[in-house]
Amino acid sequence: MPRRGRISKRKGVPDSKFGSLTVQKFINKLMLMGKKATAEKIFYTAMDEVQKKSGGEPLAVFEKAIRNVTPLMEVKSRRVGGSTYQIPIEVSRDRGTSIAMKWLRMSADDRHGRSMAEKLSAEILDAFNGAGGAIKKREDLHKTAEANKAFAHFRW
Repeated sequence: MPRRGRISKRKGVPDSKFGSLTVQKFINKLMLMGKKATAEKIFYTAMDEVQKKSGGEPLAVFEKAIRNVTPLMEVKSRRVGGSTYQIPIEVSRDRGTSIAMKWLRMSADDRHGRSMAEKLSAEILDAFNGAGGAIKKREDLHKTAEANKAFAHFRW
């Protein structure tokens, strides 16, 4: 943390095909060991499959899937008097989308399928329809936050 003022958030460069910052951030999350071209190929192939299966605009389907997976609350551990409590806190918009992207990637990776592009397209379509592993993860997190609402006064 700087001693003088806040550091402004840098703007990223949008992706080449859709011109979207959200897509570029997701491609960066998808990338392994610096292989960005491979991550782009996987994502764009998955978007082509999403367009074939849904018949709609793939960017709109992807953004709706991200919105459906984005959590509103999360829990953080706080140690109070020798006990550790799970404190529910609200999630900022940027952190929420980042968490949603991570969950989409992880859920797609955990699926059984032939290629990562196919698994990713299936997970995006499931998230768009309100199902799938990423949606389950969000629901579990919201249940945990709801169950620990009594400890919200420990937030500081």
